[in-house]
Amino acid sequence: MSLISRLLFACLIALIPLSAATAQSATRATPGFVRVRLETSMGNIVLALNQKRAPKTVANFMIYVDDGRLDNTSFYRAYRRKDNAKLGFVQGGIDTEARRVYFPTVELEPTSKTGLKHLDGTISMARHKEPNSGTGNFSIQVGPNPTLDARPGYEGYAAFGQVISGMDVIKRILSLDTCCGRGVMFGQMIKKPVKIIRAVRLDGTPKPSGAVKPWLMRPREPAKK
Repeated sequence: MSLISRLLFACLIALIPLSAATAQSATRATPGFVRVRLETSMGNIVLALNQKRAPKTVANFMIYVDDGRLDNTSFYRAYRRKDNAKLGFVQGGIDTEARRVYFPTVELEPTSKTGLKHLDGTISMARHKEPNSGTGNFSIQVGPNPTLDARPGYEGYAAFGQVISGMDVIKRILSLDTCCGRGVMFGQMIKKPVKIIRAVRLDGTPKPSGAVKPWLMRPREPAKK
């Protein structure tokens, strides 16, 4: 065997365990990942969240799942690229419902630290201008979106997992009619938001925070005169 052949063979062997380690299944657990099923009014979406590379972001997201904070929320935003309306991202979660927010907010884990990029099907933590302000909102990419990756002078957003089933649902959400919105979201709010009926942990034992759930509390009825 020539030197070049031996080098090529060695490279192929080296790639085999890497591929096995990074492949996730919608039907069985993969070490280092936790799967979550989002049951929506348009169909189910299964996510594989990377606990090894983005532990803080995944832990925060799982609090929202295990506490039921994502139940009865929605996908409310669809951003379509101007050059190709079939590409962009959808955004969902608790929106502006402050009663569902869990504190403290999560520390940003930028792509420059985790090595996770914003590729087709990547789930990413939404946030405000302050980097460490992520709560219970997230985006899912349709097509690669490198503008969300960290670069010099820009911390970007935290990618923390991948859609492993239900990408067809995400694409249908992206195609829905939009309007309204303010600032960068102008014209991107889905006219009829897609309901997230519930978010279900598929791997491991639920670890609810034990915090009060004010979004479940009914307003007091006015006293009878």
